[in-house]
Amino acid sequence: MYMARALAKAGASLALTAYPGSALEEVRAESEKLGVKARVYALDLREPTQRTELIAKVRQEFGPIDVLVNNAGVEFTAAYDDLTVENICETIAVNLEAPMVLSRLVLPEMLSRKRGHIVNISSLAGKAGPAFQEPYAATKAGLIGFTSSLRHTYRGTGVSASAIVPGFAEAGIYAHLKERSGMAAPAMLGTSPPEKVAQAVVTAIEKDLPEVIINSLPVRPLLGLIALFPRIGEWASNKTGANDFFRKVVEKQKLTNQK
Repeated sequence: MYMARALAKAGASLALTAYPGSALEEVRAESEKLGVKARVYALDLREPTQRTELIAKVRQEFGPIDVLVNNAGVEFTAAYDDLTVENICETIAVNLEAPMVLSRLVLPEMLSRKRGHIVNISSLAGKAGPAFQEPYAATKAGLIGFTSSLRHTYRGTGVSASAIVPGFAEAGIYAHLKERSGMAAPAMLGTSPPEKVAQAVVTAIEKDLPEVIINSLPVRPLLGLIALFPRIGEWASNKTGANDFFRKVVEKQKLTNQK
């Protein structure tokens, strides 16, 4: 909703997709009140054929695609050995495979028109993988690497890409975790309003930014420490409370399941 609103205010027509997608009708209606064309496509991005179908339908309705925002995501907060193979494969399919395939489907047309931008919504989990988040962290790290490679490959063509890297945003996955577990984000990391994440998408497109980190407190020094001194960085990362947060979420989930 927040990204759609920010893009609509910037004048972008919107092709909205989610599965099952019922909540998007409200987003579509609000976007149209802002004066832009908006359509909803209830498609399952886990399914390869539906990814191709999505791009075909959007082209038919809107014409050439100027911007692709890869925001769909799933997560399973659990010890890795408690996850099923299906959990792992679903996370990869939605969080990484779908963005890469959708990007491949829109790139030829963008290149032929010498304009286009791909925005990949990653996470701080992709910079410093927290406990109990292995598949999610791996896919979000993959999006950061994917974005960097796209920028290098297509530099000078008019086509580019940006990675948005939020911490705990007060919506989406964190909101669901907080609701399920009653646990708040660690104080040392804090939370960010979703409006900031949405505005970062618009700014990244307008200014062709390679990466935008959104967090209530500065985290780049910590990320630099992790990169330069992994052992010390691991200790410092643990001190932020992120690992304890996800551990408590898992413990709460287990207690709830036992009732």
